[in-house]
Amino acid sequence: MALNVNVVSADREVWTGSASQVVARTVEGEIGILSGHQPMLALLAQGEVRVTTANGEKVVVDAEGGFLSVDHDAVTIVAGKATLVA
Repeated sequence: MALNVNVVSADREVWTGSASQVVARTVEGEIGILSGHQPMLALLAQGEVRVTTANGEKVVVDAEGGFLSVDHDAVTIVAGKATLVA
């Protein structure tokens, strides 16, 4: 089963897609999210959000501030600033 991931900044959608794993830095430390993760809400710290897509590709987003929400295999990341890293 895959995660449905949506990464947005204050002014635009940065990345949306299906993923097998998401790793993000929160104010309490780094967290890894896989399918079946318990619902949660966390404050984002400045740093990378690393997404492994369902087909194994790596997507990296530089995020600053905001929050991360997990609910029923849906991961939503809303950052004050977010930039897709090439």
